[in-house]
Amino acid sequence: MDYIRYMADTKRETERKYEATTDTRVPDLTRVRAVSRVADAGTADLDAVYYDTPDLRLAAHSITLRRRTGGGDAGWHLKLPVTPGVRDEIHAPLGDEVPQTLAALVRARTRGRTLTPVVRLRSSRDVRHLLDGDGTLLAELSTDTVHAERLTDGGGTAHWTEIEVELADGGDPALLDAVDKRLRKAGVHPAGSPSKLARALEETGTPPRTAPPAAHDTAGDHVLAHLRAQVDALLTHDAGLRRDQPDAVHRMRVATRRLRSTFRSHRRVLDREATDPLADELRWLATELGVERDQEVLDERLRKALDAVPRTLLLGPVHGRLRRWSTARTAGSRGRLLEILDGDRYLALLDGLDALLADPPLRPAAAKAPEKILAKAVTKDHARVAARLERALALAPGHDRDVALHETRKAAKRARYAAELAVPALGGPARRCAKGMKAVQQLLGDHQDSVVAREALRDLGVQANGAAESSFTWGLLYAREEAEAAARERELPDVWAKAQARSLGG
Repeated sequence: MDYIRYMADTKRETERKYEATTDTRVPDLTRVRAVSRVADAGTADLDAVYYDTPDLRLAAHSITLRRRTGGGDAGWHLKLPVTPGVRDEIHAPLGDEVPQTLAALVRARTRGRTLTPVVRLRSSRDVRHLLDGDGTLLAELSTDTVHAERLTDGGGTAHWTEIEVELADGGDPALLDAVDKRLRKAGVHPAGSPSKLARALEETGTPPRTAPPAAHDTAGDHVLAHLRAQVDALLTHDAGLRRDQPDAVHRMRVATRRLRSTFRSHRRVLDREATDPLADELRWLATELGVERDQEVLDERLRKALDAVPRTLLLGPVHGRLRRWSTARTAGSRGRLLEILDGDRYLALLDGLDALLADPPLRPAAAKAPEKILAKAVTKDHARVAARLERALALAPGHDRDVALHETRKAAKRARYAAELAVPALGGPARRCAKGMKAVQQLLGDHQDSVVAREALRDLGVQANGAAESSFTWGLLYAREEAEAAARERELPDVWAKAQARSLGG
């Protein structure tokens, strides 16, 4: 499948950029610790055409897509930001059209809009290699003389020179700090733009439209800032999921849950007539994302449980039975998930979230000071946890109590998210409240994992019996999971008492 190639053709790029002129002189970098020699690696002429939507949606999120010839890595390059100065560069072979594998990775950003040429950059690159005593490459320093040409908005050109220092694969980031210190001491200053494309767009015409700095004056400001962060996380982890990155499904699912929880916790701030339909769609998306993720968590729990069983108690082909059972449950799940991400329903949800943020349906409470409004939402969610927990503990042990504890866990998660949103306004009290709710959520999560594991173990035991295999080991694990769940329930009163002490009213 395409996502396998993303892994093979991806490079983690860590670099620093600096302003330069024709008079700028690079200082002696052999005085930087670990650098023994600076070798001239020649010059290269590079010609790159950058692609984006007409409204520059990729550039607005610091994403670049280019077709470049010249140098040692001609081809298509998609760069996705990771942290400041760090990007994942994904390569595809040189061709005339935007590769579908790369277009898919930005589909959540482009939403069907055409990717067209927006800027052409022609650069003359003078390259030097920073080497250690064994001749191993530590970093590459290049001085680029750049000519930029705008291909939209009536054209426009710009010229500049810049210095770029890129860490070698597997290199120590501390080297860049040391080189940075040496360059600054010599009067070389960091670049004002994060990338060549960003500078070209700024100097040749209209730059991409970016969100203004978030205000935090009102309750509405805080809620909207949190929603924007979660929408951005959703879109970021969309690309990670398509690339099959570890934990991307989980993180994307968390973003959907945080969005939905925010809509529910802050109905005094946002009109629910506008948010309820989006919350329903977010619930749908979280459910679809959960199919593969929940099975991953369950598989890991059952494998660890089997590994803890003495060999003398492993009766029958238990490991093979578990593999076959798991494979049958997950067959085709990834393909289905990718189809969902490319589907109209998902893209319509993203459009709906964008529309809500562009024109938020604020209620009167949104204009009020954040402290009281956000604290009231946290307190209300905390009270919901208390009521559900009291109801759950009044039930006899068994299925109904397990379900009630699971509902309590979901309420604790919502209260935690509300407290975390309130931290910028309320500080320490909200942070402590979130910590307490997280502890309750995690304990009840362990309890629910045991419930789900027992259902799976019963299924495995039935299948083993049907295949004339011993079901002893599955029964043993079932009993252990029962004991684990009982232990979590015994711990619950103490964990809850500590969470109450950390509540906003505690």
